[in-house]
Amino acid sequence: MQPSMMPRLKQIVLTWILSTSLLAAQAPNILWVVCEDISPTLSMYGESTAHTPHLDALAADGMVYERAFATVGVCGPSRSAIITGMYPMHIGTQHMRTGKDVQSWGKRTYAARIAAVDIQGDSLREYAAVLPKDVKCFPEYLRQAGYYCTNNQKTDYQFASPLSAWDENGTKAHWRNRPEGKPFFAVFNFGSTHESRLWLNANQPLTVDPAQVPVPPYLPDNETTRRDVARHYSNVEIMDAEVGRIIQQLKDDGLYDQTIIFFYSDHGGPLPRQKREVYDSGLRVPLIVKPLAGGAAGRSDRLVSFVDLAPTLLSIAGVVPPTYMDGVAFMGQHQGAEHPYILGSGDRFDEFTDRVRAVRNKRWLYVRNFFPALPGYKNIGYRLQIPMMEALLADAAAQRLNDAQARWFATKATEELYDCDNDPHNLHNLATTPRYANLLREMRETLLEEMTTHPDLGQVAEATLIHIMWPGDQQPQTSRPRWDHHDGWIHLHCSTPGASISYQYISADAQTPTWQTPGWQLYTTPIPAPQKGQRLVVIAERIGYAASELLVW
Repeated sequence: MQPSMMPRLKQIVLTWILSTSLLAAQAPNILWVVCEDISPTLSMYGESTAHTPHLDALAADGMVYERAFATVGVCGPSRSAIITGMYPMHIGTQHMRTGKDVQSWGKRTYAARIAAVDIQGDSLREYAAVLPKDVKCFPEYLRQAGYYCTNNQKTDYQFASPLSAWDENGTKAHWRNRPEGKPFFAVFNFGSTHESRLWLNANQPLTVDPAQVPVPPYLPDNETTRRDVARHYSNVEIMDAEVGRIIQQLKDDGLYDQTIIFFYSDHGGPLPRQKREVYDSGLRVPLIVKPLAGGAAGRSDRLVSFVDLAPTLLSIAGVVPPTYMDGVAFMGQHQGAEHPYILGSGDRFDEFTDRVRAVRNKRWLYVRNFFPALPGYKNIGYRLQIPMMEALLADAAAQRLNDAQARWFATKATEELYDCDNDPHNLHNLATTPRYANLLREMRETLLEEMTTHPDLGQVAEATLIHIMWPGDQQPQTSRPRWDHHDGWIHLHCSTPGASISYQYISADAQTPTWQTPGWQLYTTPIPAPQKGQRLVVIAERIGYAASELLVW
């Protein structure tokens, strides 16, 4: 670089720093409080079985969204939609699960074989889904805009969380660790309502009376069922207390009025015929958004999908959402038009594979079963640990279930159509009713248009998809970054399309950091060369690829 260009470079860097600082000074704090596996069975949705004073108070201060939906009725694919703003089948994250990339497991290795086959019967391996090169985890855009982003602690994105996504990612992540003056985006995940807590908490005292719980009509009403349902509502009360503690910390810090708070569940309920389904029992979720002090509160019937969360967060922060995102912002400076419909999907769930697609508007749900000969029920080993499953399967085998309960165990209709206003449990299939023929055709054509105008990677057998993403059955690796040094400034580059770069300054005698070492910074503009006694460590990552080799100054 010519010496005459250096003042211009310094001016560009200074302008970027000043503009980022100004944006950060005006940006609101954002807190996400995320629970697992609950439908909108809370008091603000007309269901008062569980006592939830903290969520009630949050709802009183916020906007309650009555029509919010996950994209898939299970965590991994659903969380991939949240973090990218993309429908899972559009980016290859639709199968549950691809690999054990949950941050708390500390794993970025993948077993060569798993106990599952794809829709063609071919064996599968663990893998990280390789996303299109332009797709990022949306907190990376917030970090570029000056936010301090923390995740405590679940990821489960169907790929390893890149270092570029979070300033902190783990059990100690907290907004309280941010540098002074920075706005924050903080996520806290609570697993107390997860499906597994139906058996892990089975010996804990119930705080909800089994005799008083509502039993869904698709489950037999007996003592075992009622105890599991009561266990779930008791878990909801445990979760409410956890939410209350986090919100109290925010109030203790004097930040409640200056923070936008989102509360939602990662998908619908944990009970049989809820989790993993494309019915409202599997996809419809609670969503509460508490605005800044003086902001609008009340209720909204806007149709919201999880793909809308990423663009909405960016819009709130004043960042223009990328055009590749499937979602539309429903708040903030860049709010868009409401969706006429949202999409749902179901593909492989653990060891069982299927392909189901759904279109949901404000009233109607259309379901297309591409393999109708397969039963709705999947004998998933993980779910068999729910206490009621033994009795439920015995009743099914002995034909003691009524029509609504037995339907789950039968082969499926090719098409299903439900009036969700009058049939909230989606039990009465109207697809063969002549008076709804025009509506059925409209919903069918909507799905077909979606599948022809956007890639639906669920149409590719999973073993084939893995070979496309991982040629030769090997995970691709991000190229080692390189740098240029000009007049005390370091310019970083990576030849892998779509790669993001992270870096750390460490002392000369410090141990070289790994991907698990905290403190990685996101590279966006040229950075100062390390000073005497310092080393600069650089790593590059593309989502789904193995991380690059470290570059050390």
